[in-house]
Amino acid sequence: MSENSTVLKMSDIKRAEVIREYAAEIESFVKSIRRWITESDQDFSQEVLKNKCEEEFFSSDLSYLVNTTELEIIVESIEERLSSRYGILSALLEDKSINEIMVNGPDRIYVEKDKRLIKVDDAFTSEEELEEIIRMFASDVHREVNEATPIVDARLPSGYRVNGVLKSVALNGPILTIRKFREKEIEMAELIDFGSISPECAEDLKALVRSGYNLFISGGTSSGKTTFLNALTASIAENERVITIEDSAELVISHIENRVQLECRSANSIGKGEVSMEQLIRTSLRMRPDRIIVGEVRGREVIDMIQAMNTGHDGSMSTGHGNSIKGMLNRLETMYLMDSQVSINSVRNQIANAIDVFVQLKRDSKGRRRVEEVAELSGYDGDSYLINYLYKADESGRIKATGNALKDRERLIRAGYGSVLKDDRSKKLPS
Repeated sequence: MSENSTVLKMSDIKRAEVIREYAAEIESFVKSIRRWITESDQDFSQEVLKNKCEEEFFSSDLSYLVNTTELEIIVESIEERLSSRYGILSALLEDKSINEIMVNGPDRIYVEKDKRLIKVDDAFTSEEELEEIIRMFASDVHREVNEATPIVDARLPSGYRVNGVLKSVALNGPILTIRKFREKEIEMAELIDFGSISPECAEDLKALVRSGYNLFISGGTSSGKTTFLNALTASIAENERVITIEDSAELVISHIENRVQLECRSANSIGKGEVSMEQLIRTSLRMRPDRIIVGEVRGREVIDMIQAMNTGHDGSMSTGHGNSIKGMLNRLETMYLMDSQVSINSVRNQIANAIDVFVQLKRDSKGRRRVEEVAELSGYDGDSYLINYLYKADESGRIKATGNALKDRERLIRAGYGSVLKDDRSKKLPS
């Protein structure tokens, strides 16, 4: 995108309105120039392409009907659609300060940038243009999206996670969501700098990971669960064998050489070839893992995750969608019972035996992602879970120690962290 175009998008000029008004003309110009490129059968420089766009526009009747501002927007819009594979999304994809791109129909484009949700002053010319972009993303990973299979969920070679839904099932037009991930794993020190966690809490969690406690990270949508899980994995010893299992591979664990990364696979256009998370968890048990790290659990795979944590794979970790620790426990029960006939008490006992520590994350109204609670799941008494809160956020959102000691200390002591998370009433939060 030209420097001019960036300035236009950041000014008061309503670029999206101009594109909507002249959508048919822009599409016509793009088709005409694409034919010229195909017939020429050669590569053109950006300068030659730009000149061709201007030539086509100024030789048309439209050039006499628009003002200077509209003229610039139209010509740049034509050039954008011809100069890169992903058209108007290319600049957003290249902008490293943007974490997520959300397209709700052809003329509603949003991005998350610097922890804020911003509406982009741009638009697709039609629903068909947006659907063509969705098909391009699908083809990049050899997937097919059409009326028979109108949803695509895939990880691109770049690491971006793409979800696209065609207009046949999306009432407000085609929907496209692109989540971008850092090339380098985030470190706990950065989360401390961001104010997501206190140094003391970070050190205690590091000791728990090193000592082999099973951790579960819960939080709402976009609360930073995967990011936080990735930061925790940095505390795993380099000589361990770690197997990661994800719906779409997002974790980056570069310091461990003996690692296996497994990723789920969707069924093809004829309903064959699906590889589910539960299949991968079962397979991982035969790979001699020291630890198993499972990406977000959403369904019946929770049974296999709980079984894995209960069969000697200490230090395993996973994440799930829950608005509180108690809410996450209820969700785990529901997911477990989706494909199991065992009693609720048996399910609760298995969960209590499998998961040692919960970390609850929260994304506040300003977009800041923080640790809200850290709690030990110390058992189930036949009536309710025994939850021992170790850290809680105060009214300002800062995480503070409750002063409660970790009850199950055997692994901490064995790993040389016997002084960590001891009872200290002086740190107890006011009731």
